[in-house]
Amino acid sequence: MIDPISAIGLATAAFNTVKQAINAGKEVADMGKSLGQFASAMSDLDFAHAKAENPPMFKKIFGASQIEQNALEIWGHKQKAKEMREELRNYISTFYGPTAWKEIVAIEAKMRKQRREQEYAKIERQETIMAWIVGFITFLIGGGVLFFILLLVTTGR
Repeated sequence: MIDPISAIGLATAAFNTVKQAINAGKEVADMGKSLGQFASAMSDLDFAHAKAENPPMFKKIFGASQIEQNALEIWGHKQKAKEMREELRNYISTFYGPTAWKEIVAIEAKMRKQRREQEYAKIERQETIMAWIVGFITFLIGGGVLFFILLLVTTGR
């Protein structure tokens, strides 16, 4: 997965490439790589948006000030991506028919599922591990402070 800014950049580049190819009269099959890049970038934006809406615990603790800013930025990128997707749908449906767009959407759904199972699951596992580590360290520090306080109280100092 890439960051949202890079994802919107890739989506824009792929979008422009597809538009130029359509205007040049190329077949949809010849645009496979660009359509794949666009779909991957859209998938990354969706994942980033979902993560921004529900950030992991350690990000809430250590990056609280940036969470809202990041969420708004991702939302803006996602809105731009929606507009590009709608324009792309119109282009493809106009030049190649609505069936071509339905096929592209089906392929895109399959790609998203594979990406979610592979890349995004790995990222979520890493975040879960990080959350457990932060929780364990917090527990140890809290236990140490409590032990120190109890030691001071029992020794009478």
